[in-house]
Amino acid sequence: MNSNGGSSFFGSDWLGAFLIIAILFGGGFNGFGGNRGPAPNLATQEYVQTAINDQSIQQQLQQIALSSANNNYETAQLMNNQTRDLMQQNYTNQINVVQGFNALTQQIGQLGYHMDECCCKIQTQILQGQYDNALRELAKAQTDASNAAQSAYLLSVMGKWVANPASTTA
Repeated sequence: MNSNGGSSFFGSDWLGAFLIIAILFGGGFNGFGGNRGPAPNLATQEYVQTAINDQSIQQQLQQIALSSANNNYETAQLMNNQTRDLMQQNYTNQINVVQGFNALTQQIGQLGYHMDECCCKIQTQILQGQYDNALRELAKAQTDASNAAQSAYLLSVMGKWVANPASTTA
């Protein structure tokens, strides 16, 4: 008990406070100050400068890596855009080719029709020419036959006819 009438830690107030301080700051029950071993190395100005330089280098390396990643991304985007543009151009070219083939097929069909029409006209002209020649020959043959029939009739009506009769005078 203390003089105030109460009990205290180990019978004295100051001894308890000292013990708590010694435990907290002294490193345990190994004596005042404890058994801490050698004092830690203090940071020298050179050590601090090296640490700052290392941190700066790390930041620069991170910036380089970030810049490289950004460049890679931008390059990939450019390649994607170029690929898309080339694919669009290829698609447009294919459409143009198909349309060209369709137009060519249509023109070939029209050419075939015109050739058939032309051949029919030529054939018709040839046949018409042959028909006209046959009609002329028929008309000539009919004229010749008519002339021959008329001549025969006249000769039969006239009697014997001599082209150069012998002269009867002597």
